[in-house]
Amino acid sequence: MNLFSSHKLARIISTVFVPPSFTIIIFTIFAYTLESEPIKQVLTILTALVFGFVSPIVLFLILRKKGKLADQDASIKEERTIPFLIAIIFYLIGLWVMIKFELNIISIAFWFCYISNTIITIFINKFWKISAHAMGVAGPFSAMVFVFGWVGIILLPVVILVGWARIELKCHTITQVLAGILLASFSVYIQMSLIVKYFSR
Repeated sequence: MNLFSSHKLARIISTVFVPPSFTIIIFTIFAYTLESEPIKQVLTILTALVFGFVSPIVLFLILRKKGKLADQDASIKEERTIPFLIAIIFYLIGLWVMIKFELNIISIAFWFCYISNTIITIFINKFWKISAHAMGVAGPFSAMVFVFGWVGIILLPVVILVGWARIELKCHTITQVLAGILLASFSVYIQMSLIVKYFSR
């Protein structure tokens, strides 16, 4: 594979597997495996769709149009704080909906991770550009392993592909990608374990 085709493939992977895409995928899986009531299945999917997929993408497009983000990769780390902060607002609304309608505690726990991990990312981002793409795929990977055991390993190839794409596009270094993968994987698993254990007593 030549340089041009490698770069093009990396761009496709990076665009298709943006963090919000995994939000709707994972919560759709959770909706049909964790919820028995149709209304709760619909609410789980709608919450993820509206507050975890559509809203962040629309926000990104608006900020790009207004020139608040230099490029589609948000490569300037100082420009990432505002979209991260606004995303937290979306996530908080989604969390309220999930708690209000008493959705499965596993879904609530994983949704909470979006808030906490975004806050952590904001602080890290002040000093270092950790890979949000890597975190966006590693978090769902960890959640899948937490819920379904080693069946969740089916997402590992996607984690590797996304990490490779971000490095190939020169958006991040290997260290920034690995840090994103490790941080999201461990923080999600630990947080979900603690939250589910506490509220399932």
